[in-house]
Amino acid sequence: MIDIVREIEAMRRTTGDRTTPSGNGKAVVLERAYDAPIEEVWDALTNPERISRWFLPISGDYRVGGRYQLEGNAGGEIVACDRPSRFKVTWVYGEPENPADVSEVEVRLSPVAGDRTRLELAHVADVPMDRWAEYGPGAVGVGWDGALLGLGLHLRGGSIEDPNAWQVSDEGREFYTRSSEAWGEANRAAGAAPEEVARAVANTTAFYAPEPETVS
Repeated sequence: MIDIVREIEAMRRTTGDRTTPSGNGKAVVLERAYDAPIEEVWDALTNPERISRWFLPISGDYRVGGRYQLEGNAGGEIVACDRPSRFKVTWVYGEPENPADVSEVEVRLSPVAGDRTRLELAHVADVPMDRWAEYGPGAVGVGWDGALLGLGLHLRGGSIEDPNAWQVSDEGREFYTRSSEAWGEANRAAGAAPEEVARAVANTTAFYAPEPETVS
């Protein structure tokens, strides 16, 4: 079993405004320390074979200027790569219709005491105000929580065998519900009104952890 409370509390979450080329964007930022040396974490994040074991199958040209594609998910361009401390990629679903459809994900690694590694992931995007009001930072933050949970399990030699089945299990629903609530707290800390936070948390939770269907 996964210690859901421990995994949720291991992550520091922040959100706020961020200037982007096409307008005023929003950022979700996740920070967590892993019990693994920096080269090991870097390899898990950048080795295509390992990425498929904790995240999704990936294909592409793995060099600066090359393009990548996650199976059934986002793709983009590799913008920067400074081994073993930093990489940045664009992040887009399908063919972008305008510049605002392209967001950026940047990952930074730094060593900490005890041969551990601190990871910071920042996802910056232009988000329509109505969508932000509806879901808040949890729209993407909850998904990244799930991904970084997978990374942590992988670094400890474990995995979630069937992520789709796990997401709708009691354990998975608890994780995504607590993650949604944690992003609500980050949104509140960034200045969102209580009613806005409550609405976004409810909508995000309903998306990631819907109530099980009942058979009458």
